[in-house]
Amino acid sequence: MKTLREYIAAASEKKIAIGHFNISDVTALWAVFQAARELQPEQKTPILIGVSEGERAFIGVPQAAALVKSVREEFEYPIFLNGDHTYSFEKVQAAIDAGFDSVIFDGAQLSFEENVRQAKQCVDYAREVSRKTGRDILIEGELGYIGVSSKILDAIPEGVSTSGVGLTSPEKAKEFVEKTGVDLLAPAVGNIHGMLRVGHDPRLDINRIATIRQTAGVPLVLHGGSGTVDEDFTAAITAGMAIVHINTEIRVAYRKALELTLQEKPDEVAPYKYLNEGLKAMQKVVSARLKLFNKLV
Repeated sequence: MKTLREYIAAASEKKIAIGHFNISDVTALWAVFQAARELQPEQKTPILIGVSEGERAFIGVPQAAALVKSVREEFEYPIFLNGDHTYSFEKVQAAIDAGFDSVIFDGAQLSFEENVRQAKQCVDYAREVSRKTGRDILIEGELGYIGVSSKILDAIPEGVSTSGVGLTSPEKAKEFVEKTGVDLLAPAVGNIHGMLRVGHDPRLDINRIATIRQTAGVPLVLHGGSGTVDEDFTAAITAGMAIVHINTEIRVAYRKALELTLQEKPDEVAPYKYLNEGLKAMQKVVSARLKLFNKLV
Protein backbone atom coordinates (compact mmCIF):
# COMPACT_ATOMS: atom_id res chain seq x y z
CA MET A 1 0.00 0.00 0.00
CA LYS A 2 1.22 3.51 -0.80
CA THR A 3 2.03 5.96 1.96
CA LEU A 4 -0.16 8.93 2.84
CA ARG A 5 2.48 11.20 1.29
CA GLU A 6 2.20 9.28 -1.98
CA TYR A 7 -1.60 9.45 -1.99
CA ILE A 8 -1.45 13.20 -1.39
CA ALA A 9 1.03 13.62 -4.26
CA ALA A 10 -1.23 11.59 -6.55
CA ALA A 11 -4.28 13.64 -5.57
CA SER A 12 -2.38 16.88 -6.25
CA GLU A 13 -1.34 15.65 -9.68
CA LYS A 14 -4.91 14.65 -10.57
CA LYS A 15 -6.35 17.93 -9.18
CA ILE A 16 -8.58 16.05 -6.75
CA ALA A 17 -8.52 16.03 -2.96
CA ILE A 18 -8.41 13.53 -0.13
CA GLY A 19 -11.38 13.85 2.19
CA HIS A 20 -10.57 14.37 5.88
CA PHE A 21 -13.46 13.54 8.22
CA ASN A 22 -13.45 13.88 12.00
CA ILE A 23 -14.89 11.23 14.27
CA SER A 24 -15.85 11.07 17.93
CA ASP A 25 -16.72 7.37 18.11
CA VAL A 26 -16.66 4.10 16.20
CA THR A 27 -20.08 4.87 14.66
CA ALA A 28 -18.59 7.80 12.77
CA LEU A 29 -15.55 5.75 11.80
CA TRP A 30 -17.74 3.11 10.16
CA ALA A 31 -19.81 5.81 8.44
CA VAL A 32 -16.73 7.38 6.84
CA PHE A 33 -15.15 4.06 5.91
CA GLN A 34 -18.31 2.61 4.38
CA ALA A 35 -18.89 5.75 2.32
CA ALA A 36 -15.34 5.61 0.95
CA ARG A 37 -15.40 1.88 0.37
CA GLU A 38 -18.57 2.10 -1.71
CA LEU A 39 -17.47 5.11 -3.75
CA GLN A 40 -15.02 3.42 -6.13
CA PRO A 41 -14.63 -0.19 -4.92
CA GLU A 42 -12.06 -1.06 -7.56
CA GLN A 43 -9.85 1.94 -6.75
CA LYS A 44 -10.10 2.17 -2.94
CA THR A 45 -10.50 5.92 -2.49
CA PRO A 46 -8.05 7.04 0.24
CA ILE A 47 -9.45 8.82 3.29
CA LEU A 48 -8.15 10.61 6.34
CA ILE A 49 -9.76 10.18 9.75
CA GLY A 50 -9.27 13.21 11.96
CA VAL A 51 -9.38 13.43 15.74
CA SER A 52 -8.99 16.79 17.44
CA GLU A 53 -7.56 17.15 20.94
CA GLY A 54 -11.11 16.97 22.34
CA GLU A 55 -12.03 13.96 20.23
CA ARG A 56 -8.79 12.24 21.23
CA ALA A 57 -9.52 12.83 24.89
CA PHE A 58 -12.93 11.17 24.43
CA ILE A 59 -11.82 8.21 22.29
CA GLY A 60 -8.31 7.77 23.67
CA VAL A 61 -5.11 8.48 21.76
CA PRO A 62 -3.84 4.88 21.42
CA GLN A 63 -7.42 3.65 21.01
CA ALA A 64 -8.01 5.93 18.01
CA ALA A 65 -4.79 4.67 16.44
CA ALA A 66 -5.76 1.05 17.08
CA LEU A 67 -9.22 1.51 15.56
CA VAL A 68 -7.96 2.99 12.31
CA LYS A 69 -5.09 0.51 12.06
CA SER A 70 -7.52 -2.40 12.52
CA VAL A 71 -9.70 -1.20 9.64
CA ARG A 72 -6.67 -0.59 7.41
CA GLU A 73 -5.27 -4.05 8.02
CA GLU A 74 -8.52 -6.04 7.91
CA PHE A 75 -9.70 -4.51 4.65
CA GLU A 76 -6.27 -3.63 3.19
CA TYR A 77 -7.65 -0.13 2.74
CA PRO A 78 -5.87 3.25 2.49
CA ILE A 79 -7.39 4.80 5.60
CA PHE A 80 -5.07 7.07 7.57
CA LEU A 81 -5.23 8.82 10.95
CA ASN A 82 -4.53 12.50 11.51
CA GLY A 83 -4.10 14.35 14.79
CA ASP A 84 -6.24 17.36 14.02
CA HIS A 85 -5.53 20.80 15.58
CA THR A 86 -2.86 20.07 18.15
CA TYR A 87 -1.66 23.00 20.21
CA SER A 88 1.50 21.75 21.92
CA PHE A 89 4.62 19.79 21.07
CA GLU A 90 3.86 17.32 23.88
CA LYS A 91 0.51 16.37 22.34
CA VAL A 92 2.00 16.16 18.87
CA GLN A 93 4.62 13.84 20.31
CA ALA A 94 1.97 11.69 21.99
CA ALA A 95 0.05 11.27 18.74
CA ILE A 96 3.20 10.35 16.81
CA ASP A 97 4.23 7.85 19.47
CA ALA A 98 0.75 6.27 19.37
CA GLY A 99 1.07 5.59 15.64
CA PHE A 100 -0.73 8.50 13.96
CA ASP A 101 0.13 8.98 10.29
CA SER A 102 0.08 12.76 10.44
CA VAL A 103 -0.39 15.54 12.99
CA ILE A 104 -1.31 19.20 12.68
CA PHE A 105 0.54 21.64 14.87
CA ASP A 106 -1.81 24.60 15.13
CA GLY A 107 0.16 27.68 16.09
CA ALA A 108 -2.11 30.09 14.24
CA GLN A 109 -2.75 32.17 17.35
CA LEU A 110 0.94 32.41 18.22
CA SER A 111 3.37 35.00 16.90
CA PHE A 112 4.90 34.06 13.57
CA GLU A 113 8.26 33.43 15.22
CA GLU A 114 6.83 31.19 17.93
CA ASN A 115 4.67 29.33 15.44
CA VAL A 116 7.81 28.64 13.39
CA ARG A 117 9.81 27.52 16.42
CA GLN A 118 7.24 25.03 17.69
CA ALA A 119 6.27 23.74 14.25
CA LYS A 120 9.94 23.03 13.48
CA GLN A 121 10.25 21.19 16.80
CA CYS A 122 7.34 18.97 15.73
CA VAL A 123 8.85 18.39 12.29
CA ASP A 124 12.23 17.47 13.75
CA TYR A 125 10.63 14.93 16.07
CA ALA A 126 8.54 13.40 13.28
CA ARG A 127 11.64 13.06 11.10
CA GLU A 128 13.55 11.39 13.93
CA VAL A 129 10.79 8.86 14.60
CA SER A 130 10.32 8.21 10.88
CA ARG A 131 14.02 7.52 10.49
CA LYS A 132 14.10 5.13 13.43
CA THR A 133 10.88 3.25 12.66
CA GLY A 134 10.56 3.35 8.88
CA ARG A 135 7.24 5.17 9.15
CA ASP A 136 6.58 8.29 7.07
CA ILE A 137 4.96 10.74 9.50
CA LEU A 138 3.69 14.01 8.08
CA ILE A 139 3.50 17.31 9.94
CA GLU A 140 1.10 20.03 8.92
CA GLY A 141 1.50 23.66 9.91
CA GLU A 142 -1.20 26.29 10.15
CA LEU A 143 -0.74 29.92 9.21
CA GLY A 144 -3.67 32.30 9.62
CA TYR A 145 -6.49 32.20 12.17
CA ILE A 146 -9.88 30.76 11.09
CA GLY A 147 -11.45 30.00 14.48
CA VAL A 148 -11.17 26.96 16.70
CA SER A 149 -14.48 25.12 16.95
CA SER A 150 -16.55 22.95 14.60
CA LYS A 151 -20.09 24.03 15.42
CA ILE A 152 -23.09 26.00 14.18
CA LEU A 153 -22.30 29.73 14.15
CA ASP A 154 -24.52 32.79 14.30
CA ALA A 155 -21.70 35.01 13.01
CA ILE A 156 -18.09 34.93 11.83
CA PRO A 157 -15.91 34.06 14.87
CA GLU A 158 -14.25 36.99 16.60
CA GLY A 159 -10.75 37.64 15.32
CA VAL A 160 -11.29 35.82 12.01
CA SER A 161 -10.73 37.70 8.76
CA THR A 162 -12.32 36.43 5.59
CA SER A 163 -10.63 38.81 3.17
CA GLY A 164 -7.72 41.20 2.78
CA VAL A 165 -4.70 41.47 5.06
CA GLY A 166 -6.11 39.02 7.59
CA LEU A 167 -5.58 36.14 5.18
CA THR A 168 -2.36 34.18 4.75
CA SER A 169 0.13 35.93 2.48
CA PRO A 170 2.02 33.83 -0.09
CA GLU A 171 5.32 35.36 1.03
CA LYS A 172 4.76 34.45 4.69
CA ALA A 173 3.61 30.99 3.67
CA LYS A 174 6.87 30.44 1.74
CA GLU A 175 8.95 31.69 4.67
CA PHE A 176 7.03 29.48 7.11
CA VAL A 177 7.50 26.34 5.03
CA GLU A 178 11.20 27.02 4.46
CA LYS A 179 11.91 27.65 8.14
CA THR A 180 9.87 24.74 9.53
CA GLY A 181 10.07 22.02 6.89
CA VAL A 182 6.36 21.18 7.26
CA ASP A 183 4.97 18.70 4.76
CA LEU A 184 1.57 20.35 4.47
CA LEU A 185 0.22 23.86 5.05
CA ALA A 186 -3.22 25.01 6.16
CA PRO A 187 -3.67 28.67 5.16
CA ALA A 188 -6.42 31.15 5.91
CA VAL A 189 -8.04 31.86 2.54
CA GLY A 190 -11.56 32.96 3.50
CA ASN A 191 -12.45 29.69 5.24
CA ILE A 192 -13.80 29.48 8.81
CA HIS A 193 -14.20 26.69 11.31
CA GLY A 194 -17.81 25.69 11.87
CA MET A 195 -20.67 26.66 9.59
CA LEU A 196 -23.08 29.58 9.65
CA ARG A 197 -26.60 28.88 10.85
CA VAL A 198 -28.06 30.90 7.97
CA GLY A 199 -26.68 30.93 4.43
CA HIS A 200 -23.30 29.75 3.18
CA ASP A 201 -19.89 30.45 4.66
CA PRO A 202 -17.74 33.22 3.11
CA ARG A 203 -16.39 32.61 -0.37
CA LEU A 204 -12.84 31.33 -0.71
CA ASP A 205 -10.03 33.38 -2.27
CA ILE A 206 -9.17 31.00 -5.09
CA ASN A 207 -6.43 33.17 -6.60
CA ARG A 208 -4.71 33.34 -3.21
CA ILE A 209 -4.87 29.55 -2.90
CA ALA A 210 -3.19 29.09 -6.28
CA THR A 211 -0.49 31.64 -5.46
CA ILE A 212 0.25 30.14 -2.04
CA ARG A 213 0.47 26.64 -3.53
CA GLN A 214 2.94 27.80 -6.15
CA THR A 215 4.97 29.98 -3.78
CA ALA A 216 5.08 27.72 -0.70
CA GLY A 217 5.76 24.57 -2.70
CA VAL A 218 3.86 22.09 -0.50
CA PRO A 219 0.35 20.62 -0.74
CA LEU A 220 -2.32 22.73 0.93
CA VAL A 221 -5.08 21.69 3.33
CA LEU A 222 -8.50 23.34 3.49
CA HIS A 223 -9.86 23.49 7.03
CA GLY A 224 -13.40 24.54 7.88
CA GLY A 225 -14.92 22.97 4.78
CA SER A 226 -18.43 22.58 6.22
CA GLY A 227 -20.75 25.23 4.80
CA THR A 228 -18.60 25.99 1.74
CA VAL A 229 -20.40 26.12 -1.60
CA ASP A 230 -19.62 23.29 -4.01
CA GLU A 231 -18.11 25.48 -6.72
CA ASP A 232 -15.59 26.88 -4.24
CA PHE A 233 -14.56 23.36 -3.24
CA THR A 234 -13.97 22.41 -6.86
CA ALA A 235 -12.06 25.59 -7.65
CA ALA A 236 -9.97 25.37 -4.46
CA ILE A 237 -8.99 21.79 -5.18
CA THR A 238 -7.96 22.66 -8.73
CA ALA A 239 -5.95 25.60 -7.33
CA GLY A 240 -3.97 23.42 -4.92
CA MET A 241 -5.96 22.12 -1.96
CA ALA A 242 -4.97 18.45 -1.69
CA ILE A 243 -6.91 17.66 1.51
CA VAL A 244 -10.31 19.01 2.58
CA HIS A 245 -11.61 18.86 6.16
CA ILE A 246 -15.27 18.22 6.98
CA ASN A 247 -16.54 18.00 10.56
CA THR A 248 -19.52 20.20 11.45
CA GLU A 249 -21.67 18.81 8.63
CA ILE A 250 -21.12 15.30 9.96
CA ARG A 251 -21.92 16.31 13.53
CA VAL A 252 -25.14 18.01 12.47
CA ALA A 253 -26.29 15.01 10.42
CA TYR A 254 -25.50 12.64 13.30
CA ARG A 255 -27.39 14.66 15.89
CA LYS A 256 -30.46 15.28 13.71
CA ALA A 257 -30.74 11.58 12.88
CA LEU A 258 -30.44 10.58 16.54
CA GLU A 259 -33.04 13.14 17.63
CA LEU A 260 -35.51 11.94 15.01
CA THR A 261 -34.94 8.26 15.79
CA LEU A 262 -35.41 8.73 19.53
CA GLN A 263 -38.58 10.73 18.92
CA GLU A 264 -39.98 8.03 16.67
CA LYS A 265 -38.84 5.16 18.93
CA PRO A 266 -38.91 6.54 22.49
CA ASP A 267 -38.76 3.07 24.05
CA GLU A 268 -35.72 1.86 22.11
CA VAL A 269 -32.79 1.28 24.46
CA ALA A 270 -30.38 -0.73 22.26
CA PRO A 271 -27.68 1.75 21.19
CA TYR A 272 -26.70 -0.19 18.08
CA LYS A 273 -30.26 0.22 16.79
CA TYR A 274 -30.72 3.95 17.23
CA LEU A 275 -27.08 4.80 16.51
CA ASN A 276 -27.38 3.03 13.18
CA GLU A 277 -29.63 5.81 11.87
CA GLY A 278 -26.93 8.30 12.79
CA LEU A 279 -24.40 6.18 10.93
CA LYS A 280 -26.53 6.22 7.79
CA ALA A 281 -26.96 10.00 7.97
CA MET A 282 -23.22 10.59 8.35
CA GLN A 283 -22.43 8.14 5.57
CA LYS A 284 -24.70 10.07 3.22
CA VAL A 285 -22.88 13.35 3.95
CA VAL A 286 -19.43 11.78 3.55
CA SER A 287 -20.40 10.05 0.32
CA ALA A 288 -21.59 13.30 -1.24
CA ARG A 289 -18.42 15.12 -0.21
CA LEU A 290 -16.14 12.36 -1.50
CA LYS A 291 -17.87 12.40 -4.87
CA LEU A 292 -17.30 16.14 -5.09
CA PHE A 293 -13.68 16.05 -3.93
CA ASN A 294 -12.88 13.25 -6.41
CA LYS A 295 -14.74 15.03 -9.21
CA LEU A 296 -17.23 12.20 -9.68
CA VAL A 297 -20.21 14.59 -9.95
